[in-house]
Amino acid sequence: MSIDYVQATGYLGSLLTSITFVPQVYKSWKSKSVGDLSVWMIWAVISSTIVWLTFGFATHNGPVIVANAVVFFLSLLLYYFKLTFRS
Repeated sequence: MSIDYVQATGYLGSLLTSITFVPQVYKSWKSKSVGDLSVWMIWAVISSTIVWLTFGFATHNGPVIVANAVVFFLSLLLYYFKLTFRS
């Protein structure tokens, strides 16, 4: 079995992109505070991940799908927190 370094690089990038939202989601959940988060930023991220997911599925691009699926989920969590937590 040979390693496809381009795909491996793509998946590494997906991992790194995906974890960028984890600290914010964790902090928001732990503190129950999202007052400083812009709902417009959250919606911009959700919208962009939908576009990227559409592209990823259309081109069968695994790294794009993985990264954007994770960021989409984390962004939905932040939006849920924004609606739920009173800041």
